[in-house]
Amino acid sequence: MPKAFLSLILLFVFGCAETKPPQAHAGNALGTSYTIQYTGVVMSFDEVQNGIDSLFTVINKSMSTYIPNSDISKINSGDSLLQVDAHFIKVYEKATEVWKATNGYFDPTVGAWVNAYGFGPEKPIKTLTQEKKAYLSKITGWHTIELTVDSTIKKSHLETYLDFNALAKGYAVDVLAEYLSKLGSSNYLVEIGGEIVAFGNSPKTNLPWSIAIDDPKQQNERKMIQRLSINNEAIATSGNYRKFRVDVETGERYVHSINPLTGIPIKSNVLSASVRAADCMTADAYATALMVLPLETSMQLIKKLTDVEAYWITASNDSIQEYFSDGWKK
Repeated sequence: MPKAFLSLILLFVFGCAETKPPQAHAGNALGTSYTIQYTGVVMSFDEVQNGIDSLFTVINKSMSTYIPNSDISKINSGDSLLQVDAHFIKVYEKATEVWKATNGYFDPTVGAWVNAYGFGPEKPIKTLTQEKKAYLSKITGWHTIELTVDSTIKKSHLETYLDFNALAKGYAVDVLAEYLSKLGSSNYLVEIGGEIVAFGNSPKTNLPWSIAIDDPKQQNERKMIQRLSINNEAIATSGNYRKFRVDVETGERYVHSINPLTGIPIKSNVLSASVRAADCMTADAYATALMVLPLETSMQLIKKLTDVEAYWITASNDSIQEYFSDGWKK
């Protein structure tokens, strides 16, 4: 499939004829864009925006690998005495849960490999020799990380690199959704970089919020491959078509999904995986995991999970295939 089609697979929100306009906030945060819509909040627009900005600041301070003085950056630099906050702990616990469920295919310590291939905030390794690969394998593994009773992070290897980007966006969506709920809203949608939580009904339609997924086969005219309603749940999508790096010497294309068990960039015909779940952090984490797991294995995994459904888009030459878990459309 031509790469031009792949970049068009994304999640977006659409509405119908407007009957009751919601309050809407939009901007950039966590390295991407966000949109927030809601009704039923007495607080002024500016006060709500200040709260949104404050929450982004706190989450960035805790878990952004792109901020040198964030907690996770300090831990990556070797700080073993820093006490992490409640946000960090919640994400750590979810990461552990998904790591166990996927038998290690989901692993936030894969960050050293991510950086080595040039997909992270650090400079890529120019030549990945066998010796360097052995070293990266040694410092990768969630089982080498421990959250102590003092809320510090203990690492077996000082060089192990933590990266929560695979679920921090989803967690931020959940935090903002909880914020709106506490402000009294019963109808809201929070979206950060395509990860979404929707509660109640869209004030534009008085129906459950509508979500669409683009058809990767589209050319000049925008077409949808899936359209669904979500209510009181989350949805997240991961794809291997947005970030890649080409080796200048070999011309080999490395996608951004990396198998943490081998350190090898995944070469898969799975274009994207979308996950529906009760919360966005769970959806975000599993959407990432499904891009690394073999398709059949990932389908079996979803069957075993409670309140988690998935949808895969795969490619074979110029043909697109779709796969759904049993409860996706329900």
